[in-house]
Amino acid sequence: MEQGNKTKVSEFLLLGFSEDPELQPLIFGLFLSMYLVTVLGNLLIILASISDSHLHVPMYFFLSNLYFVDICFTSTSIPKMLVNIQTQSKAITYTGCITQMCFFLFFIVLDNFLLTVMAYDRYVAICHPLHYTAIMNSQLCGLLVLVSWILSLLHALLESLMVLQLSFCTNLEIPHFFCELNQVVQLACSDTFLNDMVMYIASVLLAGGPIAGILYSYSRIVLSIHKISSTQGKYKAFSTCASHLSVVSLFYCTGLGVYLSSGVTHSSHSSATASVMYTVVTPMLNPFIYSLKNKDVKRALRRLFGGQL
Repeated sequence: MEQGNKTKVSEFLLLGFSEDPELQPLIFGLFLSMYLVTVLGNLLIILASISDSHLHVPMYFFLSNLYFVDICFTSTSIPKMLVNIQTQSKAITYTGCITQMCFFLFFIVLDNFLLTVMAYDRYVAICHPLHYTAIMNSQLCGLLVLVSWILSLLHALLESLMVLQLSFCTNLEIPHFFCELNQVVQLACSDTFLNDMVMYIASVLLAGGPIAGILYSYSRIVLSIHKISSTQGKYKAFSTCASHLSVVSLFYCTGLGVYLSSGVTHSSHSSATASVMYTVVTPMLNPFIYSLKNKDVKRALRRLFGGQL
């Protein structure tokens, strides 16, 4: 690309889902509703976990972190999209775009790590029940969460700093509702080979590693459950990790769906629509998955509302 086509970037344009004016009120109402449900639902479970001493155990400590991350994860993209619809503007500043991208990367990788840590917690609870309290002590739980936060932050900063080194041309339209890393890199008119390599390696390590850890944990869990003689014992053991397994399946299946949809259709708008599943729908459903059949959470919520539920 010629040097003369380069320009100093002040803002990008987020094209969103549709340019049809008649659909904007519907999109605004739908996403505002889902965002409010996500924030309130996750916040209620966090407050219930903090207020009830019976939930001061490793599983709910990790859950509270997951729910807090889900609130932040959704808040990186949806509020800006709602503001743009309300003001009938597609613009996001260069600094705002890089900041949004950095936080999005941070929270999605952190989500990934926390799900892996929770799988390890279920593995210890089912495979080593007599040593669970000794193994999953407060120091180890805090260390696992701290390492997850640090690794996620380092990855987000690395990717963001590398994007800052890129030069952009006159085409600054992002066919998405937020500044997604791959979409931003594709707009660059400078060499993106190093960015592409780092994205590929990071995807393999930061997605493949946790998936391998989760699969290993559940393979050991299945073997342990298989050794239990009574049907009731098997059901009780499985029920302790059923909710986590549902959340993991939802998170990774929606992520895989985004990857496959973008690969098959080659349409950025289709990819943006599919991205709604893991950026909005999954964080919105997580509290319901863990609370609907969980007597401890239901009891904590009743206490939180003074027994009115």
